[in-house]
Amino acid sequence: MKTLLAEGFTVMATGGTHSFLNEQGLPVAFVKKVLEGRPHIVDAMKNGEVQLVINTTEGKQSLQDSFSLRRTALMMKIPYYTTTAGALAASQAIGAIKAGDLDVRPIQDYAH
Repeated sequence: MKTLLAEGFTVMATGGTHSFLNEQGLPVAFVKKVLEGRPHIVDAMKNGEVQLVINTTEGKQSLQDSFSLRRTALMMKIPYYTTTAGALAASQAIGAIKAGDLDVRPIQDYAH
């Protein structure tokens, strides 16, 4: 999250994630889960307030609860990451693009 915040993103988080990130000193906005009533994260996505989704879920209930979130991300063409490793890679790529440090090379160039 630090990388995204440093790149100028506003970060929204639900419940426990919001509390954890705020305890770490990160300025994160609170947003409700869909089941917690409106306005919620899907509303924010449909309103164009969300450009990137990081949704790490654990357990069967969490996966079921996040169905509308995943569907909205797909329909609105919002990039969606389900692991912290994927989110970190995306954050680093955004930073590299903004810094102009991104280049494309064949994978064979890395095998020396």
